[in-house]
Amino acid sequence: MMHVDLIDQEDLLGKLRALGFEVPAGSSAEQACECAVRGLDPYRAKALRGMVEQLFSGSATILPAVREAIDKNLLPALAQFSQQRA
Repeated sequence: MMHVDLIDQEDLLGKLRALGFEVPAGSSAEQACECAVRGLDPYRAKALRGMVEQLFSGSATILPAVREAIDKNLLPALAQFSQQRA
C-alpha cells in the first residue's frame, strides 16, 4: 500500500494558525487565505512566503481547492506587498 502525503484544507488552516494568523474554525481554504492576507506586515509576509515556498517545494500533494486558494489569494497578495515595499 502506498502512502501519499496530502495538504488539505485543515492542513492549510493549521499551518496558517501556527504562523500566528487568526483563521476562524470551519473556514474554507479560500477564506483562510483571505484572512491571512489582511493586514500583511513585513514579518507576516516573510512567514507566509516561506510557508508557500515550503508547500510548493515539498513532496506532499496539494489538493486542488487548496492550490487554487493559494494561487488566487496568497500569491497575488504577496506579490503586491513586495511591489509596494520596493
